[in-house]
Amino acid sequence: MSGLALAAMFASAREEGRPVFMPFMTAGLPDADQSVAVFERLADAGADAFELGIPYSDPLMDGSVIQAASARARDLGMTFLGGLRLAGRVVEATDKPVIVMTYVNPILQAGVETFAAEAAALGVAGVIVADVPYEESLAIKAALDEHGVGMALFAAPTTNETRLRAIASAEPAFIYAVADMGVTGIRTETSTHLEDLVRRIRAVTSIPIVLGVGISTPDQAKTAAGLADGVIVGSALVAEVLEGGLTPSAAAFADAVHAAGR
Repeated sequence: MSGLALAAMFASAREEGRPVFMPFMTAGLPDADQSVAVFERLADAGADAFELGIPYSDPLMDGSVIQAASARARDLGMTFLGGLRLAGRVVEATDKPVIVMTYVNPILQAGVETFAAEAAALGVAGVIVADVPYEESLAIKAALDEHGVGMALFAAPTTNETRLRAIASAEPAFIYAVADMGVTGIRTETSTHLEDLVRRIRAVTSIPIVLGVGISTPDQAKTAAGLADGVIVGSALVAEVLEGGLTPSAAAFADAVHAAGR
């Protein structure tokens, strides 16, 4: 599976008149043996694709829930290469696009070209690098493009129109629209930034928009899905796995997202 799988997924969903549900889960939870089974459960619940987070010791974008998940997975032996290999296993087990979320330092340590080639060989469809700004992402994106792997780029409520146009001109696989300012985490209220952020991105590009960060309830997911091409839900699902569940609420999120486009 390659970056083309993401384009095909978004195109198919648009034809069906619905957004896509892209749950986030940390690689290696609840442990290495059961991690693939969690992604299979998410697929059965209605996931269209996955954001697979590779545990990292300094997760700047992540709040307390995903920090705790990363720490647990690393304590259980999950590594950067182990997370990439797990992504390949998830692709094989579910036949759905997997977008790897990581940070820039492990990529630089591995080597940008080595990382891109390994991701492609394992069938990874896309990559999110959480702590690299647009200007510094282009070398990574060029290597991923060379190997047929898509890359998402971020837009936030504070991103101005000039920068939005520059991000769009780089032709990312999708634009990860940060729904709420701050780190990832569970929010009790829907962000007030959603509509304006999506409107401003839509004004400059038709590239798919996926809303994430702070989308914590099915109702919030449905609101976000009514505006965008896709929705990422992370902390709410990760918290369930940390507490010993296997994402029992995933189906409710999937139903809410898919229903928003009907």
